[in-house]
Amino acid sequence: MIRKSKLYVRPKKAYEKARILEENKILERYGLKNKKEVWKSQAKVDYFRRRAKALARSPIEEQKVLFDKLNAIGLNTNNITDILALNVESLLNRRLPTIVSKKGFAKTPQQARQLVVHKKVLVDGKAVDSPSYLVKVSEESLITIKQSKPKVAKVEAVGE
Repeated sequence: MIRKSKLYVRPKKAYEKARILEENKILERYGLKNKKEVWKSQAKVDYFRRRAKALARSPIEEQKVLFDKLNAIGLNTNNITDILALNVESLLNRRLPTIVSKKGFAKTPQQARQLVVHKKVLVDGKAVDSPSYLVKVSEESLITIKQSKPKVAKVEAVGE
């Protein structure tokens, strides 16, 4: 298996005020760790767009495979124009910490991210510790929080 060396592309201009302010708002809203996560999501959206452009002239059956894949993730796409209209926020809305905070398991997206990283979130009974995990529509109802066991104090036996 060949591993991709880089999963994102840095912005062309390092100091572009409008882009930086927009990225900071996205970081705050979705509880992201750094800008690299925004860039990775942007790269994934760009990949979907490139795939859609390549499949634009192909038969409907081949296009349907891509549509089904994106619909399973939760991105409502029925045609090529829907895929071309995708943006970073539509993909970030499907990340596990975002879903956890929207379901009310956490008060903020940052707290939701911490729950995920500390393996407190279960998806279909399995602990998921990757905040970048994209939740499928079928898995959304299977998200739960791990219940902590009450600690029992050890009682030493006293000889009588």
